[in-house]
Amino acid sequence: MTTDADWLGRALALATRNVSEGGGPFGALVVGADGGILAEGVNRVTRDNDPTAHAEVTAIRRACATIGDFSLAGATLYTSCEPCPMCLASALWSRVSRIVFAADRHDAERAGFDDRAFYSVFETPSTTWRSPSVEELRVDAANAPFEAWLAAADRTEY
Repeated sequence: MTTDADWLGRALALATRNVSEGGGPFGALVVGADGGILAEGVNRVTRDNDPTAHAEVTAIRRACATIGDFSLAGATLYTSCEPCPMCLASALWSRVSRIVFAADRHDAERAGFDDRAFYSVFETPSTTWRSPSVEELRVDAANAPFEAWLAAADRTEY
């Protein structure tokens, strides 16, 4: 049986190898309920010019593609570092049952990856955010997509 520490060791090895290959120092993997690896991911932000290509998001995308479902219920996300708000939200949307991480946000900050501004933004009303400016403009058709969704008999609930 593989332990949480073993899986974290694998995530850390992915992260370390990714640095030597020109990527960011983050690695993640998704382990299914049966104990098998569904997918791995590394930070590819600068390599792919994709600000959403964090290790956790990449691993979640690949795991969902592997199983052919958007739900990773029963799975565990192992990651080399505490998930940033985007990665945490992605994990929540994917319905992973557990998240296990090694280093925390303060360790990441010491290495130059300071997510404090992202964590704190959610603690304040969007009308006070400096960048980006987030504004609601309520137009007549604002609910049209939701009405179409509710009317679609063949929709996939999530």
